[in-house]
Amino acid sequence: MLRVVDIRSKARRLHFERGIDLIIVDYLQLIQGNGRNETRVQEISNITRALKTLARELNVPILALSQLSRAVEARPSHIPQLSDLRESGSIEQDADVVIFIHREDMNYSPEEWSKVHDIEREPYPRSIADIIIAKHRNGPLG
Repeated sequence: MLRVVDIRSKARRLHFERGIDLIIVDYLQLIQGNGRNETRVQEISNITRALKTLARELNVPILALSQLSRAVEARPSHIPQLSDLRESGSIEQDADVVIFIHREDMNYSPEEWSKVHDIEREPYPRSIADIIIAKHRNGPLG
């Protein structure tokens, strides 16, 4: 597992040597904390703050993938919300943009879908994804 200081060091070096246009973190919860006796929520908060600082320092966007909590599975709609970001409200707070990819066919079989939807008007959404812009600091949501 990488630590955020390792990511920062490597990103700075690559930015200096070659120039970089984008940093992708796959995924946020795999980044190791700094080893202090902090809760995982505090560690994730420190990690997101450090990544935001790095993005500003290098003037490079950082795309950080995050796991969702299981709360999304408990709701009837299964549509993700900002509060579903796992382990920290700091992800929601520090991010400029939060985008979710949602597929209804991952939650319902064709048989289950047909029980609650009129197939003629609402066909089964096989392999159709909704892109949900849940947060956009400088733009529209939707």
